[in-house]
Amino acid sequence: MLGRLLIRYVKPYLWLLVGVLVSQFASALASLYLPSLNADIIDEGVAKGDTGYIWSTGVFMLSISLAQITAAIIATYFAAKAAMRVGRDVRNDVFDKVSAFSEREVSQFGPGSLITRNTNDVQQVQMVAMTGATMLVSAPLLAIGGIIMALRQDVGLSWLIWVSVATILLVAAIVVSRMVPLFRTYQKKLDAVNRILREQLTGIRVVRAFVRERIEEERFRGANTDIMDVGRRVGKLFITLFPLFMLVLNLTVIGVIWFGAIEVDEGNVQIGTLFAFIQYVGIILGGVLMAAFMTIMIPRAAVSAERIAEVLASESTLSRPTEPVSEFPDPGTVEFRDAAFAYPGAEHAVLEGISFRAERGETVAIVGSTGAGKTTLVSLIPRLFDVTGGAVLVNGVDVREADLERLWKTIGLVPQRPFLFAGTVASNLRFGREEATDADLWHALEIAQGRDFVAEMEGGLDARIAQGGTNVSGGQRQRLAIARAIVHQPDLLVFDDSFSALDLTTDARLRQALWRELPDVTKIVVAQRVSTITDAGRIIVLDDGRMVGVGTHEELLETSTTYREIVESQLGVEATAHEHRT
Repeated sequence: MLGRLLIRYVKPYLWLLVGVLVSQFASALASLYLPSLNADIIDEGVAKGDTGYIWSTGVFMLSISLAQITAAIIATYFAAKAAMRVGRDVRNDVFDKVSAFSEREVSQFGPGSLITRNTNDVQQVQMVAMTGATMLVSAPLLAIGGIIMALRQDVGLSWLIWVSVATILLVAAIVVSRMVPLFRTYQKKLDAVNRILREQLTGIRVVRAFVRERIEEERFRGANTDIMDVGRRVGKLFITLFPLFMLVLNLTVIGVIWFGAIEVDEGNVQIGTLFAFIQYVGIILGGVLMAAFMTIMIPRAAVSAERIAEVLASESTLSRPTEPVSEFPDPGTVEFRDAAFAYPGAEHAVLEGISFRAERGETVAIVGSTGAGKTTLVSLIPRLFDVTGGAVLVNGVDVREADLERLWKTIGLVPQRPFLFAGTVASNLRFGREEATDADLWHALEIAQGRDFVAEMEGGLDARIAQGGTNVSGGQRQRLAIARAIVHQPDLLVFDDSFSALDLTTDARLRQALWRELPDVTKIVVAQRVSTITDAGRIIVLDDGRMVGVGTHEELLETSTTYREIVESQLGVEATAHEHRT
């Protein structure tokens, strides 16, 4: 999986890899040539007392060393550039894929895991791409070239090389086989830490309200300890490698000196040749060590690549039509045709048999008890979910056949929990229409009953908004979200319980402004508060995912027991009776 992922993203940067190959090849040749020159200085210059030869060869060696350093720098530069671009491309593709997910896929992976996959996991692959471009090129060149050059110096001592190389490879194989499952566990533990931290940050008010700080601290400490334990086990394996490698290297050098001294004493080998052989042993084992180091990095990157590939291979349930419809024959209309929806694996459908039509400019309210399926119903309109039965038509086109970008441009959605982005009031309001003027923004704020408090903020439209809108109140956040939807200039406004944080007076003024200023915009209003929907043109009553009543407020008081119970629970029996009589 790691190989396929790297091949896929490295292809556009082959020219950079060519630079790495050429530079690393030049650097490796220089490294292999230097010990031979060193042997010549010892055997030819020092032995014969030829100072001129020593100086000339030394200057030549210095020049080769400088060329080697230059080639290594160039190789590292090209490798880093290619790896950074690979990381950028992978992150972009993961982000694009996640952006196309429906809420079902996001819930399946979890926001914390998706963040980890697009940050830490990509970083692991990026590191392998960088080090692999250098080490995986130089290590074989140094190891194979070193063996060839060492054999040219002395064949009799070559058995020491084979023994040491085999020992290093065996140690690396044992350690890596134990590291792979630990790396997989480590990434899962990292997901858990990110998830808990995200929950505690986003739910800080709930945590404090229920005095759960100490319990949540213990929960995070437990997850943090788990990842520390796994990391420590990985570290224990990792730190055993280099002492063992150095032990093998030093024992090999001792063996070369021991057996080489015998050869020198017998006159079979010159001292310079012995020194060169020792240097070649260091080069060979250095190449093997680099390869072993890569074998340690690759398992963790392979686990990360699998996790990235899972995201990239996941297909959104919101499949785009092969021939999307971008021309809408009936703008501003919404129609449900026997629509049904069930979550995967659920025994019962959340919605079933939903059929109604909202005409352009009409206000349709949806009311029902908690868990009746109101939010799920309005989520089908912008195609956050796909129906599992029947059809949903917006602007006269089945949403599954519509061009999604074109569809979303015609819908202004105000979610149940409004979210504001870090920036300014203006940047949030222009989120759906960047070309909106300041006059457009103030007009939308006036409709949403937010003009006064924005004008009082320091900077007005340029006032800073913290991430999530945490520096404004809940009611202000809702009004800004409503204004954002109005600036979008949609044909259809969907309010998912968007007036709950407003007092009754502000609620009434906002609704009156909406009906007065946007008479041609269709409005779908989900509400818990009956006073919010009494003036709607039509009210749909949901109970356990089914329509149990349709009509105006007065009609439903006459015909719908469920609606009457909701009204009585909020306004009181006497108020209901009085309203019913009048």
